[in-house]
Amino acid sequence: MLLCRIRTLLAALWLGLVVTLGAAVAPTLFAMLERTEAGRIAGQLFRIEAHAGLGLAVALFLIERRLASLRMAAGRGSVMSLNLLLVLGALFCTVLGFFALQPMMEAARLGQGRFSFGALHGASSTLFLVKGLLLLALVWRAAGESPA
Repeated sequence: MLLCRIRTLLAALWLGLVVTLGAAVAPTLFAMLERTEAGRIAGQLFRIEAHAGLGLAVALFLIERRLASLRMAAGRGSVMSLNLLLVLGALFCTVLGFFALQPMMEAARLGQGRFSFGALHGASSTLFLVKGLLLLALVWRAAGESPA
């Protein structure tokens, strides 16, 4: 079914973006550039990933809902599926990791706020890793799912 293939492709694209940014691009920036400049560029790239992630999450959510309703109509499932929970988990990690923690990290960098930059950066990195693992599970499940 075309919808299953599109879902797998979108999930794999999101996973590829997360892995490339987290495992290759950000470490390379900090290895090659001065720390402040590397942080500025990495911040811009993480902003792009966060906004792309929002769009991909919405698309994946809509696809998963449609697939769940088709399974329900065939008497083989419910409205809620593990794949849908994986998408929602990755979305949660994106929203919390970037849109909540990033402004707090900026404040911490200026010496404001309750938490240190290091603690916030650690929390953000952990959420980014969890998002990658959730997306890996989604791609694994989607790729192995029979379209019928």
